[in-house]
Amino acid sequence: MAEQIGTDPGTVVLFGGRSEIGLATAARLAAGRTVVLAARRPDDLADSVAVITAAGADRVVTVGFDADDVDSHPGLIDRLIAEHGPIGIAVVAFGILGDAARAETDVAHALQIAHTDYYAQVSVLTLLANAMRARHSGTLIVFSSVAGVRVRRANYVYGSTKAGLDGFASGLTDALAGTGVRLLLARPGFVIGAMTRDLMASGVKPAPLSSTPDEVADAVVRAYHRGRATVWIPAALGAAAFALQFVPRAIWRRIPR
Repeated sequence: MAEQIGTDPGTVVLFGGRSEIGLATAARLAAGRTVVLAARRPDDLADSVAVITAAGADRVVTVGFDADDVDSHPGLIDRLIAEHGPIGIAVVAFGILGDAARAETDVAHALQIAHTDYYAQVSVLTLLANAMRARHSGTLIVFSSVAGVRVRRANYVYGSTKAGLDGFASGLTDALAGTGVRLLLARPGFVIGAMTRDLMASGVKPAPLSSTPDEVADAVVRAYHRGRATVWIPAALGAAAFALQFVPRAIWRRIPR
């Protein structure tokens, strides 16, 4: 299919304005657009603003966004549309990895991961879908993970949130069919970046078929321009994930992160 550059006119909004993957993705979509970076401490986003400005954005705006404060989400999205026009592309890239070992016994920490990585995502995506459906246009870019395809014992709390998000996004994709709105679901493997830096410092080695934030962003934006609904990063990960479904549980539970 030929590329369809610029199929969604309107503002680009990045929910998670410090996310390496989110910033790399937004930068590749920024040329000639207004880009809104939504994050906690919006006055401390100078580096993120510089990245998007250098990518050719017409204007870069920062706004406060607390993913966990779901009661604030409706007002924020209404305000973004009122002040910056329709949202053409929403890149939803916030989330936390958490401490896998702590989450196994610390209920509050497990709930924190679940709240940020699933509950808050459902809130933002539902509100964005409603706004885009009202004008029959727009794209949601959602970041799932291979960790949610078959949840591993080594990081089952985080993996379970990705499994839930993947299922929600897949269902939302079907619900949006015929509305003029589309959802692109990205499923990267292990990403070597800021989110996993502490893991690697503790001795965890990158998994096979790992990628970098730039590699993820390149694949996501290619898939966006081609009108795809799902993209595995790297592409070979899709076949690998399918095969992993058939690994016996006794072996599966011993597979490391």
